[in-house]
Amino acid sequence: MNPEALEWLERFRRHLTNERRASPHTVASYQRDLDALATFCAQSGIHAWTGLDVARIRMFAAKAHAGGLAARSVQRRLSAVRSFYDFLLREAQLQRERRDADAGEDLCALLSNPAVEVRAPKAARRLPGTLDADQMARLLAFAPNTPLAVRDRAIMELLYSSGLRLAELTELDLTHLDLRDRTVRVLGKGRKERIVPVGRLAVQALERWLPQRAAWASATEPALFIGRGGRRLGRRQVEKRVSYWALRQGLPQHVHPHLFRHSFASHLLESGAELRGVQELLGHADIATTQIYTHLDFQHLARIYDAAHPRARRRS
Repeated sequence: MNPEALEWLERFRRHLTNERRASPHTVASYQRDLDALATFCAQSGIHAWTGLDVARIRMFAAKAHAGGLAARSVQRRLSAVRSFYDFLLREAQLQRERRDADAGEDLCALLSNPAVEVRAPKAARRLPGTLDADQMARLLAFAPNTPLAVRDRAIMELLYSSGLRLAELTELDLTHLDLRDRTVRVLGKGRKERIVPVGRLAVQALERWLPQRAAWASATEPALFIGRGGRRLGRRQVEKRVSYWALRQGLPQHVHPHLFRHSFASHLLESGAELRGVQELLGHADIATTQIYTHLDFQHLARIYDAAHPRARRRS
């Protein structure tokens, strides 16, 4: 690729960060995918983004899949390419000179997005893991007797009570929490704001945490959850603390923060909540993303049926 073409990768990265407000994880993933595309172009003798057509994009995806890249990763890679070409179209960078034989003059032809027509291989549908209600109760059934334990209990109660993403939790400030109204204001994906309820037990845990927080935090620190150094708690620190408590409480499986969100959605649907309502609480832009939890709900019902129905039970 020529240097001018590669410069557009950097411009797209800035577009994702500054205009679309994509998460650092999304920006890094797209950057890796587009670096792979640039490498493919260099190996194929393509020097400009106008040199890629549908057949070449399809070859790019097929080569990655044949090289061992999972179907879901190929889907993400094609999504990155589509977004990049949409950006190039917006910036009028997909133009190619063509000769109009009738008029006898050169015209500028606008190309289309070559990745739109390329389909990724189908990925097997993976259902998210959850903790059942008894396991969640077991995880949270500890009496916090240190400031760290008080904070960790508040974190886990809020994750489960409100179905927050890990990034949403770590970005919370004190001003986002309204304990009187029992709500929290969350900044989700795409910097979209939503207000979600906070349950009674989570409110109690937060009320215990706030005096402890005041002893650690400086006057200028806005974060709701902080470490002993008085600074905002990072995602990795939260992951470690959740894993610590899962081991301490004797849960057999690996427990991570996103498991609270999955459990939150699954338990609401099991209790009869409407899908649209759960979608709003989770902050999903597309209801199809929320519908995956209905499969978990069906699995739960199927297990009850297999255990209880006379025609389903196996004879011992």
